[in-house]
Amino acid sequence: MKEEGKDHEETDQDFDHKSTCTEWEAILPTLPKQRGWMTNHLVQYQGVWLSPSGLKGVMLARDHFKSLPTDILLSTSPKAGTTWFKALLFTIMNRRNYQFSSHPLLTTNPHDLVLFIEAMMDQTPSSSPIKNSFSSPRLLSTHMTYSLLPNSVKTSCCRIVYVCRDPKDALISQWQYFNKLRPKEMPPFPLEDAFELFCDGVSHFGPLWDHALGYYRASQESPEKVLVLTYEAMKMDPTVNIKRLADFIGHPLDPEEESGEVLERMVSLCSFENMSSLEVNKSGVQQFTAQFKVPNSNFFRKGQTGDWRNHLTPTMLESLNKISKERFSGSDLEFLYG
Repeated sequence: MKEEGKDHEETDQDFDHKSTCTEWEAILPTLPKQRGWMTNHLVQYQGVWLSPSGLKGVMLARDHFKSLPTDILLSTSPKAGTTWFKALLFTIMNRRNYQFSSHPLLTTNPHDLVLFIEAMMDQTPSSSPIKNSFSSPRLLSTHMTYSLLPNSVKTSCCRIVYVCRDPKDALISQWQYFNKLRPKEMPPFPLEDAFELFCDGVSHFGPLWDHALGYYRASQESPEKVLVLTYEAMKMDPTVNIKRLADFIGHPLDPEEESGEVLERMVSLCSFENMSSLEVNKSGVQQFTAQFKVPNSNFFRKGQTGDWRNHLTPTMLESLNKISKERFSGSDLEFLYG
């Protein structure tokens, strides 16, 4: 039986939740709109393009998410290696809690183990799985730009791992992913249309270049709080970059773990080949919100770098490289992707 005070507190929290939803409903019709990739349209909020339900999650997180100083937050733009890095971070943080032979990742999709803040905040506080009573440290994730992060995240001592990916591969991966999620009554989404919108910055949580630069600049100002890694670097040398991750989040590998099988087994467990072959990732569905669900198999397509070569025309390539060079000018990202 719940305590009366607790019931009252939860009722107040649910009321505040409804107030934010009311604000969302009021602001939604006033925002600029553009054609959507998966939904009818995206809306622009504070310079960021979001689905209507995505905006709702962002506003709820803004008003109600309370960061803890021990939180570890994984941030990515869509299709930048989110599923892979969720698995990697979960494995690093819990490597002494589970045997590899019976590891949760063998039977559980990474998105069930590492929750999206903005998706889970869509639930009322009394039913949301994100609670301050969660065991510390909490491992959470987001697609939010740095500018949209709740103030409690920016002002706390929590640590943020940001993963960026070559915009050319990000475009192709997003195009393939959202095409699979379009309602049956909507026609397929041509690459030419996706390319045009992407270059104009109209993509989920885009523009992608602003997304990456926001976290890059934060990492320059507060390197102890924000770590920027690239998808490509992790693919090229996972052992070195797993050690970087472990050091940054406060779970460093000891010499025995580095020289023994632990590091190698973490790489193997989280590899695309292993994860995509697991039955749990071939079936089942992620119900992120009441309106948005994704088959687990959709999170595992190729897990490669350079797939853009199979899709982009020379003209597309030239245009996209030019945009990346201009937008990333003056940052380390220019040398990686410009």
